[in-house]
Amino acid sequence: MIRKIDFLSSLLLKMEAVCLNSEPVFEDCEEYEDEEDCSLEEHDDEVHEKDSKMKSLQPTIGLEFGSFDEAYDFYNMYGKEQGFGIRVSNSWFRSKRKERYRAKLSCSSAGFKKKSGANHPRPETRTGCPAMLVIKLVDLKSWRIVEVELQHNHPVSPEIRRFYKSHKKMILAAKKQQESTPVTEVHTIKLYRMSVDAACNGLQKIKEKDNRLPVDTSKHLELKEGDTNALYNYFCRMKLTNPNFFYLMDLDDQGCLRNVFWADARSRAAFNYFSDAIAIDTTSLRNKYELPIISFVGVNNHGQPVLLGCGFLGHESVEYFIWIFRSWHTCMLGRHPQVIVTDQSKPLQIAVSTVFPQARHCYCLSYIMQRLPEKLGGLDGYESIKTQLYKAVYISLKITEFECSWGQMINQHGLKDNKWLQSLYEDREKWVPVYLKDISFMGIMPIKENESLNPYFDGFVHKHTSFKEFVDKYDLALQRKHMKEAMADMESKSSSFELKTNCNFEVQLSKIFTKEIFKKFQAEVEGMYSCFNTRQVNINGPIMTFVVKERVESEGSEEEVRQFEVLYETTQAEIRCICSLFNFKGYLCRHALNVLDYNGVQEIPSQYILSRWDKDYKRKFPVDSGLCHIDVNNPVELYNILHKHVMQVVEEGAQSEEHYKAVLRELEALLNRFSLEDNNLASL
Repeated sequence: MIRKIDFLSSLLLKMEAVCLNSEPVFEDCEEYEDEEDCSLEEHDDEVHEKDSKMKSLQPTIGLEFGSFDEAYDFYNMYGKEQGFGIRVSNSWFRSKRKERYRAKLSCSSAGFKKKSGANHPRPETRTGCPAMLVIKLVDLKSWRIVEVELQHNHPVSPEIRRFYKSHKKMILAAKKQQESTPVTEVHTIKLYRMSVDAACNGLQKIKEKDNRLPVDTSKHLELKEGDTNALYNYFCRMKLTNPNFFYLMDLDDQGCLRNVFWADARSRAAFNYFSDAIAIDTTSLRNKYELPIISFVGVNNHGQPVLLGCGFLGHESVEYFIWIFRSWHTCMLGRHPQVIVTDQSKPLQIAVSTVFPQARHCYCLSYIMQRLPEKLGGLDGYESIKTQLYKAVYISLKITEFECSWGQMINQHGLKDNKWLQSLYEDREKWVPVYLKDISFMGIMPIKENESLNPYFDGFVHKHTSFKEFVDKYDLALQRKHMKEAMADMESKSSSFELKTNCNFEVQLSKIFTKEIFKKFQAEVEGMYSCFNTRQVNINGPIMTFVVKERVESEGSEEEVRQFEVLYETTQAEIRCICSLFNFKGYLCRHALNVLDYNGVQEIPSQYILSRWDKDYKRKFPVDSGLCHIDVNNPVELYNILHKHVMQVVEEGAQSEEHYKAVLRELEALLNRFSLEDNNLASL
């Protein structure tokens, strides 16, 4: 898992201005010194009994404390309950006043000891453990947790009687206080929450605010009663039950919640397979829903939408979009998609180009066409305008055809001054299909009148869905999506597909493609019979140009004949049709198939059979182990590489009861082997 500290501190949290000379200090101060070795002393029974009665609270972003000592004591108590010691590993001071304003508290096993020149150096006891929390001074009077990593890379257990030095200091302090005043709690916690107050638009900290600093509630998430606890409980539960769960929260200087991002283990794994072309779904923002959800969606090997992460956006601005995009980018280990499809929006355009400059950014055609009634419905001759616009967008095969049709529509209806149509024309290279033929969309971009890109949470989110209601429905929505994917996997692998022609192309791909993708390709094979009069019109070395005629339905039940140019390069068996269905959908069109058949080609060339549509795609997906470049001392890197491999085992084990039992059996054997090796090492 990516550690959140560097990313949040440099990009996500709006940090207070600090002198350029301010640097982190790696300290070994006496008051919070790390132990060199772990003493095997016994706990004080009386103090231990009192400690066990204290209410345990997990470190969470947003917890606030009255002082640095309180924050240290809180994490120390948490470490004692979990079974690990702590130390101050980093501190940041203002250069002039030597005033601490930020600190990092780490597990005592964090990092590694400096190499000693002694003849008999002490053995290494640290493991480079990533567990830590980062606290920040807020308003010069309280300390807030701004970063948390709970996962350790070594065993921790409260049952282990190892007595850490940091715990000893805590108990000694408690004993001194007990002589004069009974100890009820060693630390004081102020829970910072994004709680709701109707009088403050749902944004108020539990502690008193400075009235001189008014909060602009229009740029925060408007949480209602019950929303705060629902979000908090969900993230806590997921972090405990889903080890690869990732989430970030964006807070302003007053501690109000602006944005949230999260992705579970399944979404992070799906990114490995299906991140070539993605859509950023902002339907809720576009339709002004109460729930400002934004979703990152890919297309799986069945052509189904697959969730790659989502979040809540407090305001539709460049700054907020950049935050959510960078959060997703970091969650996915700095990788980026090749193609990104979004709604037409200037803030979205700027944010995408800022965070993903290498990606091709396009506007979703169906989103734009859905706005026609709103933008043009009140104009005279609306139906005629709509018909001409549809013809220009959906029927044009060449740029000149689109430009001519668009110009006729504008001139005929006097639309030269229409601002919306002007903006569409200026952005035409981002949404009109005739300009996008060189981009591989993998089905994420609708290109026909009857196609649309439906919201991922369609049916689960309506205009007045609350945060709490969404969190309650979220797992159900994902469960249904995952069930559909599992059923599609099973149908694709367990059944043979019905063939509708005698074409070799159909037989060939029936053995490779998933059922849903094969059905779409099968429609193209059947469509070959609506094509006729395939003829060669030009030859230039190995490149031949063909024209294929096709009968297509036009308005009403009438048919018209259209001509499609197809280029065929014989030496490399490369083929391209002017309709560019292969780039839009990921499989060859009927026109290209006709030309291959015309030239006596019996099988589709391998470069036009995309592995991402393979029914065994996940199992065959190549995982770069990176063993040649791996840092064996970096547990985060080891975890990420192992997780990629394990997900392939999980996918295979879910295919049948036999595979499931076999995977469990082998995993249990592997764990038993590790346990035996650990016991043997311990006995040496």
